[in-house]
Amino acid sequence: MGAGRARERAGETGDAASGADPALGAVRRVPTQARSRQRVEAILDAAEALVVQQGVEALTTRAIAEHAGVPVASLYQYFGDKEAVLLALAGRDTAEMDDQVAADLAALEEVGELSVAAVVRTAMEAFVAVYRRRPAFVEIYLRGRGNAAVARFGRAHNIRIAEALRDFALERGLCRDDLSPAAAELAVEVGDRVFQLAYEHDAEGDPTLVEEGVLMMTAYLERYATAAGLDGLSATAG
Repeated sequence: MGAGRARERAGETGDAASGADPALGAVRRVPTQARSRQRVEAILDAAEALVVQQGVEALTTRAIAEHAGVPVASLYQYFGDKEAVLLALAGRDTAEMDDQVAADLAALEEVGELSVAAVVRTAMEAFVAVYRRRPAFVEIYLRGRGNAAVARFGRAHNIRIAEALRDFALERGLCRDDLSPAAAELAVEVGDRVFQLAYEHDAEGDPTLVEEGVLMMTAYLERYATAAGLDGLSATAG
């Protein structure tokens, strides 16, 4: 599976216009007209701004509608409740994150520097890059896990990204077959928790905690690495 397929597998949670189950972050009614799509984007942008200003718990559908300049009834045409708006935002941002991971892994592969350690660091740094660009994503995805819908969304995405990264590593000979899906999921869950702690009180994230997370995940996953996965494909090939 190429890096593009890794992105597709990881990004199956969908975005605001995907038509998927609203419980996974999609709109209730998929907009087909340009004006409707613009209205949905305006609602999401308004919610994003309010989340940064007030946090997840203070968000209301009425406040979102007012900030977006649309009637509350219009919001409910597309979103069943506040959670649906939050999940649509999370879906939009996780899609961006999956794209970032895929692009960075593709660049890593192109220069011939693939190893377990390099894949872990590249994936973690890609997450950091998106968190820097999307402060609302930090509020929703990392600090908003007290919301049951957001917690379910996060768990579902972790499963998908673990499967995609495991497939990526197996197909390139970086790890052995005994790296089970459960072990890969555990590594991703640990990394997710590291980010939650790193961004708990600091909007910029604690780089020391992130680095410790990279080292911890690398040490764990290298238990399943092949010689190429430990030394790097370019080093092994040479």
